[in-house]
Amino acid sequence: MAVSLHTPLVDMLGCRFPIVQTAMGWVARPELVAASCNAGAFGFLAAASLRAEEVGPAIDRVRELTDRPFGVNFHMFQPGATQIVDTIIAAKVRAVSFGRGPDKAMIKRFRDAGIVCMPTVGALKHARKMVEIGVDAVTIQGGEGGGHTGSVPTTLLLPQVLDAVKVPVVAAGGFFDGRGLAAALAYGAAGVAMGTRFLMTRDCPVPEPTKQRYVGAGLDDIVLTTRLDGLQHRLIRNEVLADFESAGPFKLLVSAVANALRMKRLTGAKFGELVAAARGMQREGGLSFGQALMAANSPVLIERSMIQGRPAEGVMSTGLVAGILGDLPSCEELVSRMAEDAARQLGRLCGGT
Repeated sequence: MAVSLHTPLVDMLGCRFPIVQTAMGWVARPELVAASCNAGAFGFLAAASLRAEEVGPAIDRVRELTDRPFGVNFHMFQPGATQIVDTIIAAKVRAVSFGRGPDKAMIKRFRDAGIVCMPTVGALKHARKMVEIGVDAVTIQGGEGGGHTGSVPTTLLLPQVLDAVKVPVVAAGGFFDGRGLAAALAYGAAGVAMGTRFLMTRDCPVPEPTKQRYVGAGLDDIVLTTRLDGLQHRLIRNEVLADFESAGPFKLLVSAVANALRMKRLTGAKFGELVAAARGMQREGGLSFGQALMAANSPVLIERSMIQGRPAEGVMSTGLVAGILGDLPSCEELVSRMAEDAARQLGRLCGGT
């Protein structure tokens, strides 16, 4: 029995398959975005780790590498956010993703420009709020996801959100193959979103020494910690994380300040802009100012691993799936294999052989 993987998400985003490559900071660069889109998935460019003036050229670079539609991710607390929004709208990309920063007026600006708004959330109440302010779809990330993640497993969060909202829902957290895609569609999701699985491809521009840390990681090597930046963050255990786990409050504060200064150099932001960003995260995330300041640790240390190729001196955000993956396919191999396997699984469920 032939089974179609055509869902509302495919029509909304203009991709071939209901598979989304997420906007991992320092990872989802033009090369990966283009490769995932050319393979039939939908890729998001990570603008949250770019300077405002770098976003336009990065969008242009994606368009040099693919003629397929793609999206851009950003957050409203980063330096130059207003300029980035203007750039995204002027570029007329297909979709935009974000956390809880934009308000109803900002959502309207994007939608008036014909840009799909598809935020990523990790809790039912946040999904409801995003739908209330007018987004087109939501990606929900369960606790199996990488980087900053919640504690509710995808298998519990997904049905909750599907029952609560009337827009397409994309499932993230723990997906890596066609069986997972078939399962998400069976739940009623419009597709799946994956970060770690796309990071672990040959097309991903992350340096090989860092990729090999992912390939070599087992489930016991992946931990959830709040020591890095005050929020639950899933990482591959390494030398830097061990230092953070054993550090006292004063050493953590010194590290946060030092990394905030490094972040200032990386982004070109003024000190006042970094303080404003921390204040914004404090208001939205319910953090103390100290925790918001600690947020500077993440991007700086991730940059060392993902750009400089020094995994022993940085940190590596990851989903739990890295603990069971040991290969580096191309995006084309990954997406085509997922689509074929998902169609086969759904065909069996529908009475095929």
